[in-house]
Amino acid sequence: MTRPLTAAQRRLIEAADPETGRLKGTEAQLTALVKRGLAFRHPRPPHDHFLTPAGHRVREARSEPPENEPQAPASAGGVFTARVGGEPAPPTEGPSRTREVRSAWQGMLELRRMTNPDASTDRPCAWERTHLVQAAALALEAAGHRPAGAADGDDGYQVRETPQPDAVAVYAPDAVTLRGCAETLEGAGWQAGEYTEPRTRRRYVLASPRRV
Repeated sequence: MTRPLTAAQRRLIEAADPETGRLKGTEAQLTALVKRGLAFRHPRPPHDHFLTPAGHRVREARSEPPENEPQAPASAGGVFTARVGGEPAPPTEGPSRTREVRSAWQGMLELRRMTNPDASTDRPCAWERTHLVQAAALALEAAGHRPAGAADGDDGYQVRETPQPDAVAVYAPDAVTLRGCAETLEGAGWQAGEYTEPRTRRRYVLASPRRV
């Protein structure tokens, strides 16, 4: 199991800049947060440290008042995991999940701003290009699209890997929903087009992160 955060680590996260997520602390403290996936070191001088989407989620969870509703389970390491659709044990839906998704998306936009060379937030960053399925799923879930609820379900979107190293496939139960998913991904900085599988004749969206 992942060890809980120390009191000092929680204080560091809570003291992060509310707008940028910039952290202040000793090199050892900041390195420990990086190892836990809660912070990242900016590649350009002065190499400041900033909260990752997971770090933003931890901070927001600390600032929320306690509620009686059950909390959505976190993934391994306590890092937020977007719904790709068809999970055998999906997280609990409700206000708590909505807050987690919103926080993760805001953290992703901040990560784009801090790591894209031109500080652009309108196209995916390097992290998203190496986590294509999760990145596309986060954009869809944050926009309010409903993920499929079962492994073979057809009641929502499903994001899947493809043989292409820089693209994902998105499936949806009907043409309108599929087009909506494509429009959401385009608005989130992806290139998206609709295609038909030759053998099954099933329509899908092929999406890849836009580079310019």
